Amino acid sequence: MMDKSLLTRLLWARGLRAFADGYVSLLLPVYLMSLGMGPFEVGAIATATLLGSGALTLVVGLHAWRFHYRTLLLAASVLMAATGIGFAAIQDFWPLLVVAIVGTLNPSSGDVSVFLPLEHALLSRSVQDADRTAAFARYSLTGSLLAALGSLAAALPDHASSWLHTDKQFAMQMMFVLYGAIGMVCGLIYRTAPLRLESQLQTKPAPLHKSKRIVYTLAALFSLDSFGGGFVVQSLIALWLYQRFDLSMTVAGTIFFWTGLFSAFSYLVAVRFAKRFGLVNTMVFTHLPANIFLVLVPFMPTLGWAIALLCARSALSQMDVPTRSSYVMAIVSPDERAAAASVTAVPRSLASAVSPLFAGYMLAISAFGWPLVIAGTIKVIYDLLLLGMCRKVPPPEEQES
Repeated sequence: MMDKSLLTRLLWARGLRAFADGYVSLLLPVYLMSLGMGPFEVGAIATATLLGSGALTLVVGLHAWRFHYRTLLLAASVLMAATGIGFAAIQDFWPLLVVAIVGTLNPSSGDVSVFLPLEHALLSRSVQDADRTAAFARYSLTGSLLAALGSLAAALPDHASSWLHTDKQFAMQMMFVLYGAIGMVCGLIYRTAPLRLESQLQTKPAPLHKSKRIVYTLAALFSLDSFGGGFVVQSLIALWLYQRFDLSMTVAGTIFFWTGLFSAFSYLVAVRFAKRFGLVNTMVFTHLPANIFLVLVPFMPTLGWAIALLCARSALSQMDVPTRSSYVMAIVSPDERAAAASVTAVPRSLASAVSPLFAGYMLAISAFGWPLVIAGTIKVIYDLLLLGMCRKVPPPEEQES
């Protein structure tokens, strides 16, 4: 059993990164357009961030067994700090595209970074099988609550511009500097992890071997879901709302604050559902109606109806996050968990990396919201495939019952 002090550090680091991701995902399209870029360029940079994060996450996950987890987490924190400084200092498209590829910037509301497989591997060792889903729910809840607060912080440049009479673009650049500073704080949190805990946890992780087939099957399924999700990363939903309803940053931040809260508390419900109905059933039968709501959003005649469906979707769509993470960690051996977390998490970046480019193009030629329709349709197909393929592989706690 892991000492609670390390678990607390993981939750603090997750929360801080989520806060930064929460405001960056909303500021990114506005900031890039203030630099003279259009929806297509915004989509291209979102694609670059996801592609780069996916590639780096895959490399780290497959080779994590060669290094101490803490060393890799410290290196990722330094990269996060450099990413924030890079976006604050550079204003041209092509250099920013390079920073997006090699950095840690996240245009979505969830964590798709290199931190993910490392923290999942550590978190899965902190609890017994029966409590694992609850631990992942707590981890996800922390991220969603802080991401929701981060969404409200996206309005700070607007307030600074009106109250302090500062240039709005400069205020947005300072928010990217803050993103970098948060990366350094995360590094300090990892740095202070007790050495004895590191030695206890470093029970020589290994590359995939006996779990390779099921992990690759899950990776293929998750890649389909992620491809659909790439059409509706938070930066692009925000861009669609800006275009369709001419929203201010303050209103957009408030909307995503509430959707974030709905997502956060859904994690607690997910634990109860998983215990009663099973992990796979919980993943599918909460995700499916959420995706139907997503398809319907562009057809709503008013902003109020669109917000209502987005909130309803948020209340259901993220229940599969802790259950999916718990399921992957459950069906592989402990020494394969870092590699399994990476191989199944990477599609969230790689498969979704192409989608924002198409979504940006669609939004450049039409404000209707075709990316939301396409995303929801693809995700419905994923849900049905997941149900058919994974019901036959229950986790240990469900086999025992």
